[in-house]
Amino acid sequence: MKPIAYSILAALLPLAARAELKLPAIIGDNMVLQQKQTNPIWGWDTPGTEVTVKFGAQSKSAKAGEKGKWTVKLDPVPANAEAATLTIQGTSSRDVKNVLVGEVWLCSGQSNMGFTAGTARDADLDLPGWKHPLIRLIKVPNVGIQEPQDDFKGQWNECTPESTRSFTAVGFFYGRMLHQMLGVPVGLIDNSWGGSSCEAWVRRDLLEKDARFKDLIEQWKRTEAAYTPETLKKEWTAYMAKKDAWTKAAAEARKEGKFFTEQAPRAPQSPLTGQHRPGNLYSGCLHPIIGYGIKGAIWYQGESNASRAAEYGYLFPLMIQHWRDEWKEGDFPFYWVQLANYQARQPLPGNSQWAELRESQTKTQSVIKNGGQSIIIDVGEGKDIHPKDKKDVANRLVRWALAKDYGFKIPYHSPELNNVVFSGSTATVTLDTFGSSLQTFDVQEARGFAVCGEDKNWAWADAKIIGPDKVEVSSKAVAKPIAVRYAWADNPVCNLYSKEWLPVTPFRSDTFPMITSAKPVLPVKAAAPKPAAR
Repeated sequence: MKPIAYSILAALLPLAARAELKLPAIIGDNMVLQQKQTNPIWGWDTPGTEVTVKFGAQSKSAKAGEKGKWTVKLDPVPANAEAATLTIQGTSSRDVKNVLVGEVWLCSGQSNMGFTAGTARDADLDLPGWKHPLIRLIKVPNVGIQEPQDDFKGQWNECTPESTRSFTAVGFFYGRMLHQMLGVPVGLIDNSWGGSSCEAWVRRDLLEKDARFKDLIEQWKRTEAAYTPETLKKEWTAYMAKKDAWTKAAAEARKEGKFFTEQAPRAPQSPLTGQHRPGNLYSGCLHPIIGYGIKGAIWYQGESNASRAAEYGYLFPLMIQHWRDEWKEGDFPFYWVQLANYQARQPLPGNSQWAELRESQTKTQSVIKNGGQSIIIDVGEGKDIHPKDKKDVANRLVRWALAKDYGFKIPYHSPELNNVVFSGSTATVTLDTFGSSLQTFDVQEARGFAVCGEDKNWAWADAKIIGPDKVEVSSKAVAKPIAVRYAWADNPVCNLYSKEWLPVTPFRSDTFPMITSAKPVLPVKAAAPKPAAR
């Protein structure tokens, strides 16, 4: 009889396991609900179970489907800083405590978004004051996978020095400013992965159906076919040998009193579970939170796509629209950071992958509604891809939200190229200053301009402001210019601002072929990131 009893018990165990109310991590204690819009609440229970959600005066019910999932939608409510309890009753009961209502923003991108508040500039002075009980934080862990995930390991936390130290710096400073300006609770979702490529944040089947990404997908299929468990085993064997040699060399150097500077070898990482594979981060990081009520998203990414800047011009807008379609909240606000200045100064003007990536980011404004970019061409560090001044980055982002979404009458849009008129040896550049006027920083002359003639040989140019929105540009080396560029370099020297100190957007007047237009899609092999890059 015992085997039969065990068989019956084994058969009942899955049912018993399913007969329990379960909530995703994104819906839990300390969360913030988005004010003034519908808030989906979902979870899982035994199929057919009626689940009731009560919040304030509201009571909403739904039945768990065949796979156990249920969803209700709470009616819009105004902001509320008084902690409340959300009660859910199904096969069991669950109280979600300390719930606030306010503004919820998604913070996503690669390592410059993931760069933590504890490592930002002046964190040692600022950190003790990070006690904001009405700001709530949640971090989505890095999971790279092709199969869409429904949940993740994480939880909402009140903003304290301890919880904020490892949170996105840009996201935190952005949310803190919103909280201070609006006086309402703020919820922030940190969903970033260092070094991630834009295509990893997009559902793979969308890319596979789009002919523009044929080369990208075909290359990945070859990489996937070639990268077997045996491949990874060989790489680990080679890595361990290198690590042993490095460890012995370091020990020997210490023994001899020598200073050992050689960096430790990096551990191999399978590209199949990394942050570059198309669809990986959509499935592993984004899918578990899709549908949660948000006001909008901020984005800092592009470094990993710089060698394919031309492609980014249609990949990035596709990603934004894709996210909006998945969320089903309409064209929610989406604001991004243009790449900062980085790498060595170019002694002569010319082409730049990073400049082309910035241009693709700028062009995205013309095809995406309710979006905009923040210019930080003056915030970067030539020797470090991760500039530590994240407050200026966040402040320039938050201007967009305050002006566009919350009704503040403040400047938010960096000046952009309007047109160029060529006359003899001079080019007159007119910028759209969006109601402001131009000024230079440090010196009177405007720096960062270059011109070329029919031969397309670029030369640095002299430039001076001749009106609120006009700059006169010329060069003794170019008798008859046909094109003008400004801040067109990886790390340009440039000093033109609006009167509110918003940097002029890098631009070019020409339509010469982009150097990244015909870039081949190379095999991708992800490497373990340096700890400092987080």
